[in-house]
Amino acid sequence: MSKYAIKNVEGAEVGQAELSADVFGIEPNIPVVHQVVVCQDSCARQGTHSVKNRHDVSGGGAKPYRQKGTGRARQGSTRAAQWTGGGVVFGPTPRTHNKRINNKMVKLAMRSVLSGKVADEELVLVDALSFEKPSTKQAVALLGALGIAEKRVTVVVPDDDINTYLSFRNVQGVNVIGVSEATTRTLIDNGALVMTTDIAKKLEEVLA
Repeated sequence: MSKYAIKNVEGAEVGQAELSADVFGIEPNIPVVHQVVVCQDSCARQGTHSVKNRHDVSGGGAKPYRQKGTGRARQGSTRAAQWTGGGVVFGPTPRTHNKRINNKMVKLAMRSVLSGKVADEELVLVDALSFEKPSTKQAVALLGALGIAEKRVTVVVPDDDINTYLSFRNVQGVNVIGVSEATTRTLIDNGALVMTTDIAKKLEEVLA
């Protein structure tokens, strides 16, 4: 166990949290993090890209001109790729980009990211994120009090905390996610990671 400072909404330290060294204190495995991020980015692709080949474009019902005697190269159809409006050769077609990766690597990557955030002092633990009603002004003030207003921030909130989600949603440079949406990609893509101690403990239980 290692201790990490807990701050309140005014930015003052109000205590220390004991974080598991197995989750927040390991040596980051960069190659595994890279593999998992590439896999997650690939799975997020829709794969709906498509072009028309020479069988899909219109025209080409007859030879554009006779075979010999014109001095030009012989042509059989205006649907060929070299003609304006012709089909595309070897263009992309709809397909899946999904990749598979085992759960042990996914958990190792998330532990590596969290440990890296602790080592780089980019993890910000707060005692509570309580918003009685959605307030972007209050959310901006909180980031300023924590000293991370100028950074790209990811805020991890409980899945059912709608007020906090709506408060941070429109703040520029802030990505707010529910704890169930936490992935290697969302946790690493920021300059500061904000969460409550309860969420940190929940991640410990899942990733231990």
